[in-house]
Amino acid sequence: MTTPSVTPSFPQRPTEGATATPATVAAAPGISRLTRQRRRAAWLFLAPMLAVLALVAGWPLARTIYFSFTDATLYDLEYHEFIGLLNFYYLAIDPQWWRAVWNTVFFAVISVSVETVLGMIIALTLNAHMPGRGLLRAAMLIPWAIPTVVSAQMWGWMYHDLYGVINEIFLFVGLIDTPRAWIADPSLSIYAVIAVDVWKTTPFMTLLILAALQLLPGEVYEAARVDGINPVKVFFKVTLPLIKPALMVAIIFRTLDALRIFDLMYVLTGNSRATASMSVYARQQLVDFQDVGYGSAAATFLFLIIAAFTVIYITVGKVNFDQGGK
Repeated sequence: MTTPSVTPSFPQRPTEGATATPATVAAAPGISRLTRQRRRAAWLFLAPMLAVLALVAGWPLARTIYFSFTDATLYDLEYHEFIGLLNFYYLAIDPQWWRAVWNTVFFAVISVSVETVLGMIIALTLNAHMPGRGLLRAAMLIPWAIPTVVSAQMWGWMYHDLYGVINEIFLFVGLIDTPRAWIADPSLSIYAVIAVDVWKTTPFMTLLILAALQLLPGEVYEAARVDGINPVKVFFKVTLPLIKPALMVAIIFRTLDALRIFDLMYVLTGNSRATASMSVYARQQLVDFQDVGYGSAAATFLFLIIAAFTVIYITVGKVNFDQGGK
């Protein structure tokens, strides 16, 4: 009777690139420990920034939300009563507040749209190979580098109905026949403010779009040129989809900045109802009328609008990204 031969089995060495099993992961406790160490290090580095952010932004925001539920006044902040949602009710039936909301939304939509189109055109121009491109890129940043208060005061003199250079130029060209009070006329003031904002912040859009354009692979455009594809079709089918993430970041930053616009409108037109934004309205209630509770309610409502817009944008952007990746 023959004894069957038994071949000894040895544990095989895992091949490189093989998928790790749960048993393999469990047998390597160093991976989870390293991950925990990295997370602790990340929180350690973030802790100072989070503490400063909570002190500088979190505490004032919490105080503002708290005062929005009270009848606090500027001359007596200590003695106030809790009145619930009464300030928000008065805010909801105040036509001046809704006029400020409309001014802010109108300003944000028009200015961001124009800045995006102009920024795209300028970025495409500066991305082309031409002499003096570096000098033009540096000069483009000058309006953006000027402080908003300084540029608003400068444009206020340019808009002057008697001595302003805007009227002189338009009269010389023949666009108008009489001088216009650009920032005093309720029908023109909002467009005058939008023009200043477009002049100042278009370089910001241009800079972000230009950075995205310079990261695009040149092989794609060489292939399109060899195939004889129309440049306009290349822009809409190749360039625009590739720079879409950077473009959306630029748009969200500018939209959030436009929704909380204050200094430009206040310096140019003050508390004018034709141009007053939500921030200007909140400041007027807080400082001029010394109604801290009502002004805090307006500021809280502005914060909720911006927060809701941000959440919607992030959600929609994530959905579009996920669908594009499938």
